[in-house]
Amino acid sequence: MDYQSALGSLFQPEGREDPYPAYDVLRDHAPMFPAADGQWFVTTHELTNRLLREPSLRVTDAPQYDGFWPDWRENRGVASIVLSMLQTNPPDHTRVRRAAAATFTARRVAGMRDVIAAQVTDLINELPERADFMSAFAYPLPIGVICALLGVPDGDRSWFRKRAADLTVVLEPISTEEEMRLADVAGRELEDYFIGLIAERQRAPREDLTSAMAAAGSGLTGAELLANLVLLLVAGFETTTNLLGTGLKILLDHPGQAARLRADAGLAPAFVEEILRYDSPVQLTSRFTTTPLDVGLDAGVNVTMLLGAANRDPARYPDPHRFDPDRGNIQPVSFGGGAHYCLGAPLARLEAQVAFPLLLTMLPRLALAAPPVRRDRLVLRGYSEMPVSL
Repeated sequence: MDYQSALGSLFQPEGREDPYPAYDVLRDHAPMFPAADGQWFVTTHELTNRLLREPSLRVTDAPQYDGFWPDWRENRGVASIVLSMLQTNPPDHTRVRRAAAATFTARRVAGMRDVIAAQVTDLINELPERADFMSAFAYPLPIGVICALLGVPDGDRSWFRKRAADLTVVLEPISTEEEMRLADVAGRELEDYFIGLIAERQRAPREDLTSAMAAAGSGLTGAELLANLVLLLVAGFETTTNLLGTGLKILLDHPGQAARLRADAGLAPAFVEEILRYDSPVQLTSRFTTTPLDVGLDAGVNVTMLLGAANRDPARYPDPHRFDPDRGNIQPVSFGGGAHYCLGAPLARLEAQVAFPLLLTMLPRLALAAPPVRRDRLVLRGYSEMPVSL
């Protein structure tokens, strides 16, 4: 397979099912190369790590969207992401990120450990003898945790799953008209919900993230507050769901390693880092250059960093296709880097570190009941179904 065929395969269902052979071809071809449309792709860990932290690189933001898609605001799913800190550049990104980080603190996240452990235990106890792990555990846990953090009432949590799943298609490079219609519907419904929750918290604040971000001193405009609450909900659940599903599949495929983690929960941080490296929940991220860079990029060039390829770069990780939690200095680029490093990374890590040891100890005979089914996505990689037996 030549590198052009390998690149093309990533935009086909078969290539998305297992992109790693294509990544190997692309990485062997070059650390960075241009495609026919002028887009550049980055394949190595070293270069990806550097460019993620390059301050002159920018994300595609609202003014750029205005240039190539003048009516993008009419799709509220798109608008909720574009207006969030995910698609905002300095100085606005710096201001919004600072406001969010001031409320989404390490102390607040660490204080969620007992909440997470309680939710994990409840979900495990409620599992039937045969279940779809994604529906019964991997979706409800992150939704429950992020909703607890945001202050969303328990009874509303199940309502969020379909809306959040429908909205994330706007992050993909390819989508259908129907998918974009559903993203618009989801965006409108989520905005309406948070408008009501914000008003309620402004009248009667509580000890939750929505109250803190809606406080007068946060410095956020109404549109920024709304977009970033939607982002925190969607990003906080979707990527962690993929991490939990993918992680369980990897552990079940490696019973010896699973037995080690079952016997020693203290190994969980290293296991989670290796899961993130081995099969990242986010496979790529894009930026554009504002100035020429000494790596051979001119100004105004779109750059896509293949995070999944970087995480399996043999120059950084010997024998990269082997799952090995004992490999030293695991530093996956799965959560990005630099100014746009994932704000929720500590929470996602904590959920996985708590969940996997409890799953393995409370359910020692947990096994796949049928082959799992992957979602046909390139950017957000994970499973739609994972039948298990207890």
